[in-house]
Amino acid sequence: MGAFGGGSGYMGDLNQKNPLKVSGPGLGAFVRYNFNGYISLGAGATYGVISAADSLSSNQQDRIRNLSFKTRLLEGSITAEFNFMEFVPSMSKNLYTPYVLLGIAFTDFNPQTTYNGITYNLRDYRTEGVAYKNTTVAVPLGVGFKYNIAGRLTLGASLGYRTTFTDYLDDVSGVYPDKTQLPNATSIALSDRSATHVGVPGTQRGDLRPHDTYFFTGLSISYTFITQRCFYER
Repeated sequence: MGAFGGGSGYMGDLNQKNPLKVSGPGLGAFVRYNFNGYISLGAGATYGVISAADSLSSNQQDRIRNLSFKTRLLEGSITAEFNFMEFVPSMSKNLYTPYVLLGIAFTDFNPQTTYNGITYNLRDYRTEGVAYKNTTVAVPLGVGFKYNIAGRLTLGASLGYRTTFTDYLDDVSGVYPDKTQLPNATSIALSDRSATHVGVPGTQRGDLRPHDTYFFTGLSISYTFITQRCFYER
């Protein structure tokens, strides 16, 4: 069992080019069952924060669009890990190993923005005329490195991306909606936040890619409980 601490980031309509940009913290806890020195299966809970703002973009068109968001992520996951070297802390001859992970996750999100000094839950205002869900299934895929620092204690470093089944982590996906179909004046203002109101209905608002992704990266510390089934490597 162990704990994780580090950062989180995302790739999507408001960050299309920087896959390693950390935009907030990431914290979590996990338990794993080691079938042997190579394969384990675990469950984890992770909290993260991701954000982005067009005002900080180097692209002039993005700055004109002037959208922004921030959301907390609440993730529950089941992941399998494969060690490239046999690794049983305090028992195997290998003190370290690289590894890969693959799994499935369920994530809750709630994109918000601050507009004229007021924070809004963007999903409530249907800024693209779409009532999307605030939960998604995601597929974690990542790499890491484990090192047995002392006894049964292991220090790890990892980077794990999550491919989601939503394009609304940032509340941005497709095209500007027909403003007459939006619920109220606040929805209209949040949908098109450009100073020149460039949001002509039907024109591109997002990058039109079907899915957003997010990631967690950082360090973990874990303790391995040794049972009678474990054995010393000869």
